Formats: sequence, C-alpha cells, structure tokens
Amino acid sequence: MTVTPSFSSLQLHPSLQKGLKELGFARPTPIQAEAIPPALEGRDVLACAMTGSGKTYAFLLPILHHIMEKPRGITRALVITPTRELAAQIVESLNDVTVHTPLTGAAVFGGVGMGPQEHAFRSGADVIVATPGRLLDHFRMPYAKLDQLEYLVLDEADRMLDMGFLPEIKKVLRHLPQKKRQTLFFSATMPAPIAALTKDLLTNPFTLNLQRQSAPAVGITQAVYPVAQDLKSGLLVALLKRGDMPQALVFTRTKHRANRLAAQLVAAGINAERIHGNRSQAQRTQALAGFKDGAYQVLVATDIAARGIDVEALGHVVNFDVPLAAEDYIHRVGRTARAEATGEAFTFVSPEEEGDLKQIERAIKKTLPRVTVPDFDYSAKPQTKLEVPLAERIAEIRKKKAEDRARAAAKVERRSAAQSGGARPSAPSGGRPAAPARKTSESRGPSTGSRGPSAGGGGAGGGAPKSGAAGRVRRGPHRGQGGNSGGGGNSGGGAGGSSRGGGDSPYA
Repeated sequence: MTVTPSFSSLQLHPSLQKGLKELGFARPTPIQAEAIPPALEGRDVLACAMTGSGKTYAFLLPILHHIMEKPRGITRALVITPTRELAAQIVESLNDVTVHTPLTGAAVFGGVGMGPQEHAFRSGADVIVATPGRLLDHFRMPYAKLDQLEYLVLDEADRMLDMGFLPEIKKVLRHLPQKKRQTLFFSATMPAPIAALTKDLLTNPFTLNLQRQSAPAVGITQAVYPVAQDLKSGLLVALLKRGDMPQALVFTRTKHRANRLAAQLVAAGINAERIHGNRSQAQRTQALAGFKDGAYQVLVATDIAARGIDVEALGHVVNFDVPLAAEDYIHRVGRTARAEATGEAFTFVSPEEEGDLKQIERAIKKTLPRVTVPDFDYSAKPQTKLEVPLAERIAEIRKKKAEDRARAAAKVERRSAAQSGGARPSAPSGGRPAAPARKTSESRGPSTGSRGPSAGGGGAGGGAPKSGAAGRVRRGPHRGQGGNSGGGGNSGGGAGGSSRGGGDSPYA
C-alpha cells in the first residue's frame, strides 16, 4: 500500500508549510504528491486531474516556493484560466497559503474596472491569474509587459479549448517572452487537441495520469431521477423542502432556464440566486458569496460556472438538465466531494434526454441507479412552464419593441406640440402682427447702424438660436432696435420680425 507523504516531506518553504498547517492541510492529495516534486525540480508538468482533486495547490505551491526569496515588484508567474470565478478562486487560495509571506497575487478578468488590474501590472504582483480576453486587453497597453516571466500555468485547458479560447491563448503566448520558462499544464480531462497544444508549449514534460479514463471522484454518490421535463421544477422543490439537501448547486442547460428556475424557486419560498454569463461581475460575485455564506440555499448555474465554484463541504449537485457531454457531467458533479470529501450528485432526466444520459454512462463506465420519490405526483399537471417557447419569446420581444417605439413617437409629438405652442409670433407694441423673417441681403449685412440684424435663427417657426447667430446679435449697437430680431428663441419666447420703434428685444 502506497503511503501518501506529508507536506513537510516535500521540502516546501517553512512559511508555506505554516500556512498549509493553519488551513488544516496535513497531507497532499494524490495529484499534489505526484506533481509538486517534479515542479520543484523545474520540470514542465502535464497533468490530467479530476475536478476537486486539489490541483490548484499542485501548481501554486512549487511556484510560490521558487519565487519566495526573489526580489519583489516583478511579475514572475502567470496563470491562465477560462472563467472569472476560477481566477478569483485561485487568487483566494494563493492568499490563504501566503498569509505568512510577502508574496502577492492579483486576478485579471472582465466585467470589472481595469484600474486595480493596471495597478497590479505596474506594481509587479508576484502572480497574475487571468482570463485570456481581459489579459489581451491589457497587453494593448505599454504597462502590461511580462518580460521577466518565469512560470506559466494553463489551468482547465480543456475548458478553454471548449469555450473557443485557443486563438486567444496563442495570441497571449506571442506576447510572452520567448526565453526559457517553466510551464505547468493542468486539465480535468485530456482530449486529443490538448496533446497537440502541449507539444508547442512543453519541453520534455513530466506526465501524470494521461491514460486514466476521466471519471467523477470516488466520493460522489450518483443517482438519476427520471421525470417529465415540465415536472422537473416541482421535483426539485419537493426534494429541497424534504430537508435532505441543506444546500444545492443546480445546473441548467441555458441562461434562460437558469433565470426561470431561480424565479420559480423564489416563488416557492426557497432562497435562490443564479449565476451565468449574462450577469454582471458584481452580480456573479454577490451570488457566489451569498451561496458560500449560506444566504442562498440554491445557486442555479450554467456550465460556464461549473469551473471555479469551490464551496467548502458542498453536499449536493443537481443536474437539472442532462449535460450534452461526459466531460461537462464530470465537471458539474465535481463541485461536490472536493479534495477527497464526499457528496451526492443527482441528475434529472426526461424521456427525451435518455440518449444523452446513456452516452455519459458509457463514458464513465457505470450505470447510474434510478430513483423515484414515493410521495411525489409524477402525473401532476405543471402549474407554470419553465421553458417559454421560442415563438412566444420572439413575440414578446416584438411587442415590447413596438411599445417602446410608440412611447418614443408620443414623446416626440408632445415635444413638437410644446415647441410650436411656445413659438407663436408676438405682436409689437403697435398691435400689428410681426412679419416672418426674410432672407435678404439685409440679413447678411454688417451689424452696424439701425438696420444691423440680430438674427436668432428661429423666426416665426421657432427654434433655439445658434451660437454663431447669438454672437452676431451681441455685435449690434442697440439690440432689438430697428433691426430684424428674427426669431429670438429662448427668453424671448420665439418673438420674430421687425421691432422698429424700440420694441423690447428678447435678448435685453
């Protein structure tokens, strides 16, 4: 029987060992025990490790150990991740273990201001953890020069490929110095495209678990709940109200379904929030923080959030929709039973999803047990629809746009009526109606003498005078006397025409 070594046997820096001890980590997980020694030797590492296996510290600890005694103020390590939540989680783990060290880390991702991130580049945070898109945004600026980079980590590399980040990753690599650096390549699964990418990035890497079939962690109890699509919401509410799931992370297929499900749970009296790509970063952070501290019993998420959600002692994950790929199933259920703990993963499967479930069972080489809830009415008629048909959603969008256009037209009409009402010609003191302004050579004449124009640009038709016209008015020796005060639009109430005989000027 293989005995897992202790962290002290890995010869890590004493300050890091002290931080690990205070976190309650006595022994490394298997991936940590295998990956840390070659990384400490300076070798490139290519590791396939299941979600929740502890791979974050497998790449952080050797890097932090190496840069501990080096001068501060220089960014020496870059970690690239697919999602904002994962980047924030890695920085949180870094801060936890470096509490007794001067080392610093910074997260760089979209959805938040670039100012603090720019400061991290300028001040030289020891480790920058970034998503590819926001990193490229910074690389356009002169301050984001990582010319002394020594360590590069690609975490969840398969997910970055799935999300279409491969072109961005290649652009990022072109911005990095070409000098020799140590590269650590970690992924929960190892599809064929990953192998091709590693040939360009890694030099004689130390490889781990590459032949292992991807599978959920052994501590996860998995079960399938067959149920009609329209009854999934009711079944979830029933399970939550039984008290068997103090907290649950629930995955849906789309952002629309996540919104609708969260709303239905709240309507049923369950504290729930949702997290997906259309939510702002502040909303995503608030939702995840509320779930972690227990304010929300349920967090509804899409697959993009499956990476980076690390909740201590999370007992339950629910696949509200069957994932389309086995890899997504593994990542979803891997949110529970973290770091060799235990947890339960339930999958709701409708008749039309049975084919997808069978593909997952073939991939994990396991037939999942079917469970029915005795006191749940599987023949009940659903009271609300979770999925609004596409045609109805399009019709609702068109209706809203038509209402917006009608409101805008009414607003323009009201404004035009108000302007025409306020621009009626005013009669001079003699009671004779004012004549409309005429475009004559007189109006283009110099602003001297008794016939200098004070052209306001409004005339009988109303309208605010242009700044240039107002300037010509000011050059007249006696504004409003004997000249065409053609349409003074503001304080004069739109008065226009001849003000011969010393009538009140609208500019007086």
